[in-house]
Amino acid sequence: MAAAVTVLCAVRGVAETDVVLALGAPGSGITVTRRCGDLAELLAAGAAGAGVVAVVSADLAGLDREAVGRLRTDGVRVLALAHDATPTEHLRALGVDAVVEPYDDAALLTAVRDAATAVRTGSDAPAAALVLGRGGAGGSHDDPPSEDGRARDVDAEGAASRDGRVVAVWGPVGAPGRTTTSLELAAALGGLGSRARGRHGRARREVGVARHDDVLLVDADTYGASVAARLGLLDDAPGLAAVARAAGQGALDLPTLARHAPVVGGRLRVLTGITRAARWPELPASAVEVVLERARELVEWTVVDCGALVEADELLMYDTHAPQRNAATLAALQAADVVVIVGTADPVGIQRLVRGLEDLRDVPVPVAGERVVVANRVRSSAVGARPEAAVRDALARYAGVDDVHLVPDDPGGLDAALLSGRTLAEEEPTSPVCAAFEGLAARVRAVTAAAV
Repeated sequence: MAAAVTVLCAVRGVAETDVVLALGAPGSGITVTRRCGDLAELLAAGAAGAGVVAVVSADLAGLDREAVGRLRTDGVRVLALAHDATPTEHLRALGVDAVVEPYDDAALLTAVRDAATAVRTGSDAPAAALVLGRGGAGGSHDDPPSEDGRARDVDAEGAASRDGRVVAVWGPVGAPGRTTTSLELAAALGGLGSRARGRHGRARREVGVARHDDVLLVDADTYGASVAARLGLLDDAPGLAAVARAAGQGALDLPTLARHAPVVGGRLRVLTGITRAARWPELPASAVEVVLERARELVEWTVVDCGALVEADELLMYDTHAPQRNAATLAALQAADVVVIVGTADPVGIQRLVRGLEDLRDVPVPVAGERVVVANRVRSSAVGARPEAAVRDALARYAGVDDVHLVPDDPGGLDAALLSGRTLAEEEPTSPVCAAFEGLAARVRAVTAAAV
């Protein structure tokens, strides 16, 4: 005889009695092990292993994507009872495994049994794949780009359906140029350099970038977010923290994302980072994952400026759930189609890059994206004569990297761009650094096309 399915019940109001009686009916094979009065009690019961399925009210106070993620981490599938005040789409956005709409005993029992089966078989189907009863359907419509090439607007109805790519820019500690690489790569993907050269009457360099796409630059560095300062933007804008909050509440749609990610030039949008490092708890992995998923729908390319640290020390310090300071970086690395790994081309920077490549192999999340190694600020004054060959030889010998992308140094051009609050592609479009980043953009396009 199969063991009874254990259920945690967190249903509000008079409906709780009906739900408990239906689940515990003779012959149902289901046992309600805990009737939870609030979300805190539900999370504690899930962490204690008191049940494998949680049945919750759609309007349970505090229910958000982070709470659903914690229950799933503890091996509990979440089933929500929808009602008119809480649309099915909202519950799907929270990541619940199933929605019963409208409620009836047969639909509830079926959903609980299916969720328990998924637990036993180890299935990890997409969240909210099961909707019993009538379900809502979302839609979108195409919003073509304007003739002047500016990033397309997103109205209240949504945006064009896309299958965008995510590029995570990461590097070890020591200011190897993660933010500069993120910014200039995003500018190159969006064609800002070509546009600036055209305004100055100079011929465009043909480096393999055949088209210009809508691009979103995301500052996910929880230690020293600097994209806003680099571009001269207001540092009190909510940016990533605001959309992460909306994602956690199941309320992040494309118009909301677009509203918090203003266009700063051409086709380039920017989602600024947290204003103070102490605000890192506002960027949980569960919310950042949703932000990046929505970004794929909004733009063709999302470039994420990541923090340097990738350890999950919280797992060693606590035996219960704890917020992770590096969660945003880990979520970006896990979601990335391409991981650009940046190091400085000098003896100290190369040593850190070699160790960083080893650290990246041991991160606590799967990193499946294609990897592109970038040596930044290549100059003879730091590594001697023939610096390009010296850097290539060092990385091949000590890290096994046979194909590294080299970016030369141009302190004067970069300082001018910093002073003006613009990208180098706009300030000094003929700089050799711009050509190097356009080459990097072409390479990123190539590796993603080859992975299809």
